[in-house]
Amino acid sequence: MPPELVNVFKALAHESRLRLLGLVAQREHSVQELAAAVGVSEPTASHHLALLRDLGLVSRRVEGNTHWYGFEGDALRDIARQVLTREGVARLADQTPRRDSPEAVITNFIDAEGRLTQIPAARKKRHAVLAWLVRKFDDGRRYPERELNEMLLRFHWDSATLRREFIGYRMMARERGVYWRLPEADWRAADSAAPID
Repeated sequence: MPPELVNVFKALAHESRLRLLGLVAQREHSVQELAAAVGVSEPTASHHLALLRDLGLVSRRVEGNTHWYGFEGDALRDIARQVLTREGVARLADQTPRRDSPEAVITNFIDAEGRLTQIPAARKKRHAVLAWLVRKFDDGRRYPERELNEMLLRFHWDSATLRREFIGYRMMARERGVYWRLPEADWRAADSAAPID
């Protein structure tokens, strides 16, 4: 099965995420409203919403200090077209990624909650996981270290190592405690040394 579909099914196989998706399908909600409605903390709601947003199921808009989340029906229609037909189901048998592909590597290091089970030791696997993670950050946006850490902690407890690896592989730049994502053309290759400055 394609990794993106595996991730969709993993995301939807969680009661809180299903409830959040149902709520935003009714109307746009703020994180605060969603957290209260589902009975979770705001950071937990934000984590679940980030997973749904990564999959294209939910959109986010910022209004002052408030993040508003809405439903993206097109993503569900795309999934239905890919899978919910006899031909779509039959195609799943032919779409198993190679064991060493970035998609397969990522699937092996992410749990059902969308969190990293560990930071891979092997360079190629580590690079694949870092690339997957850094793409969760918006192009052109500056992230103070505190905000970057909060976001990284949703995925793994060792935010300091992840920050250093982003810098070492030139996936992010840093200046005076502020980080931003660099263009993929600037990233170091997986097999290159990644000195930490």
